[in-house]
Amino acid sequence: MRADRRHRNLRVRDEGRVDLVGRQSPEKDIDESELEVHEPERAAVGVRGITIALRRSLEQMGPVRTARTLPLLNQRSGFDCPGCAWPDPREEDGESRKFAEFCENGAKAVAEEATTRTVDAEFFREHSIDDLAERTDYWLGQQGRLTRPVIKREGDTHYRPVEWAEAFRVIADELSELGAERTAFYTSGRASNEAAFCYQLLARSMGSNNLPDCSNMCHESSGTALNETIGVGKGSVSLNDLENADLVVVMGQNPGTNHPRMLSSLERVKQRGGKILAINPLPETGLMRFRNPQSVRGVVGSGTPLADEFAQIRLGGDLALFKAISALLMRAEDEAPGTVLDNSFIENRTEGFAEFAEQARDVDWTEVERLTGLEREQIERIARMFADSSGTVVCWAMGITQHRQAVPTIREIVNVQLLRGMIGKPGAGVCPVRGHSNVQGDRTMGIWEKMPESFLAALDEEFDLRVPREPGWDTVETLRAMHEGRCSAFIGLGGNFAAATPDSAATERALRGCELTVQISTKLNRSHVVPGRTALILPTLGRTERDRQRGGDQFVTVEDSMSVVHASRGRLAPSSDQQLSEVAIISRLARAVFGSEHRVPWEGLEQDYDRIREHIANVVPGCADYNRKVREPDGFVLPHPPRDSRSFPTSTGRANFTANVPHMIHVPEGRLLLQSLRSHDQYNTTIYGLSDRYRGVENARRVVLVNSADMAELGFADGETVDLVSEWADGSGGIEQRRAEGFRLVPYSTPRGCAAAYYPEANPLVPLDSVAEGSNTPVSKAVVIRLERG
Repeated sequence: MRADRRHRNLRVRDEGRVDLVGRQSPEKDIDESELEVHEPERAAVGVRGITIALRRSLEQMGPVRTARTLPLLNQRSGFDCPGCAWPDPREEDGESRKFAEFCENGAKAVAEEATTRTVDAEFFREHSIDDLAERTDYWLGQQGRLTRPVIKREGDTHYRPVEWAEAFRVIADELSELGAERTAFYTSGRASNEAAFCYQLLARSMGSNNLPDCSNMCHESSGTALNETIGVGKGSVSLNDLENADLVVVMGQNPGTNHPRMLSSLERVKQRGGKILAINPLPETGLMRFRNPQSVRGVVGSGTPLADEFAQIRLGGDLALFKAISALLMRAEDEAPGTVLDNSFIENRTEGFAEFAEQARDVDWTEVERLTGLEREQIERIARMFADSSGTVVCWAMGITQHRQAVPTIREIVNVQLLRGMIGKPGAGVCPVRGHSNVQGDRTMGIWEKMPESFLAALDEEFDLRVPREPGWDTVETLRAMHEGRCSAFIGLGGNFAAATPDSAATERALRGCELTVQISTKLNRSHVVPGRTALILPTLGRTERDRQRGGDQFVTVEDSMSVVHASRGRLAPSSDQQLSEVAIISRLARAVFGSEHRVPWEGLEQDYDRIREHIANVVPGCADYNRKVREPDGFVLPHPPRDSRSFPTSTGRANFTANVPHMIHVPEGRLLLQSLRSHDQYNTTIYGLSDRYRGVENARRVVLVNSADMAELGFADGETVDLVSEWADGSGGIEQRRAEGFRLVPYSTPRGCAAAYYPEANPLVPLDSVAEGSNTPVSKAVVIRLERG
């Protein structure tokens, strides 16, 4: 059976997978019985990646819109990709932008947003909310752009059209009755800086710091650890630093799918003689070889080998690995004093080294090998790569941040960098790779439930307000508040809260239990079909579209993963005259809530975004002269003291060494440790299609990747259908169980005892209370499961 499937799939692959176009029909939903499996691909991107990107673009947008959008994507006079936050080349670094400065998944993101498909009033008449709730996220997204506001009132079975003025009145009346302290203001990373600044200003003007956002579920662990250790919760490198590094470490990250433009930077590292160390549970294609479609070698040759060393680490073993690296570096320094550690940097720029050193040398190698799944010989080889490097950049993403010990792990990564003086020097630093465009900018603009006093005081002074100081709710706390009846209203500025959060069944019950849910969206998603008693969907403009206000055509700004702030200008005509910009929606809602005499000049902010940016310049640190600087061709770089001057705004005034103790995740006999991941054909919760071609999985999503030896040992066979049952010790001696039904078993190269499945399909298995120490991030990368035949 397996051989037959492989043969059939190889044939489809050789034909260029022409079936992918047909599978994008808005009427087509997922048929899990159509699962096909082939060998994983050996190189990422290549001509096929460009071909598929163009095919999807033509199918969704047509030839004219495709020709008008893709050449503007990530260009200085164009718009920022609505996908990942990977930075653009900058002239001051000697880098020019290519004609096609985008990747396959960036093109898919644009095609999804700029599609010619639309959802109108007739659609909502035909489909009840219960009907829509039975559809998959993929099908919902394929229906097209939302074109006018709709409302569900108590007792309604369908969404119905509503005029904008009435929509704002209903929301304002509900919020007035419920109160800001019972309202959560959620934000997706897709929002612009201008929208994010206005949104947090609205929430705080109403008296609430309840500002959960998507970063609570991704890089909150990074911010927590970095603020403690170096004083700034962002990465400390530029694109130029990364590309000129002697060693780049890529861990807990799949660049070939999640931020493919990073592959071009990794290729430059190799071309300049640098090395790449990949640390990941799965041997992802994008870590191994890159076929650059904009080079001769990538088109007609075999491409560029990437990872010089691949460490296939056990889930949750990264802290133990970096503890071992620290110990080996210390030992090498003992054997050859003054040749391994940067003693001058340690003495003059750091705090806590003596306490750190006392415990750092104590390593139980049997335990390290058990925790990591790696042999000592390989770990010693890895430590030598760190010791021999003149400039090291360590990159990481969700594979690090969504673990119970994510914060200690990142602190230990920083320890290794501090030992070698790899913060604040060219070609070196730490690089948390943000997964969503402008998620970092949202935080800079104040989207955080516990902004510092200096920011809140600046808001007060700028607008003559008295904003609240009491910390608000993050994402997990918002869900708890909903369950406990403390949160009765939810407003989502973009994103797909229901599908992005853990414990899916509990999340959906929580949203349905709200008195009011408001979703500001471009397209349908799961959050729209689990509405509160009163629910509204408000259609908004996308990045690709022209934003024309009374003050003329507007542009917005965003911040990339390396602290560069730059402009984004949409050029397409909106797909409906009933769509409003995010700024306009926030402004008009504020006027409905506060009236026309509020201290914040909401109407003026809507008319001319320069006025928003003037306020940003006065409130947000590092943003002085904002309007001028964002009009520079490449924008500007926000200040970062550790990077810029090797100064560390921590509690000690120095970079802090920390002591971190790894703990083994207890996995009972007969169980596996599951991580959730994206397919190649999705971005966060948005499902573009059904081809995970790099891993060799086609036409289905309810699959679980399991080591073939584990599969045999547990008594299962390739292709069997199983239920996944998660088991979680609830802290009171009991075991909570959650079930996700109907997954097909696919043998795959995973570490023994580890498995993987796509999210959001795997999200029902993640307990709400299973969170990372210190950051409250859901632990989606280490879920104890058992397999059961359905």
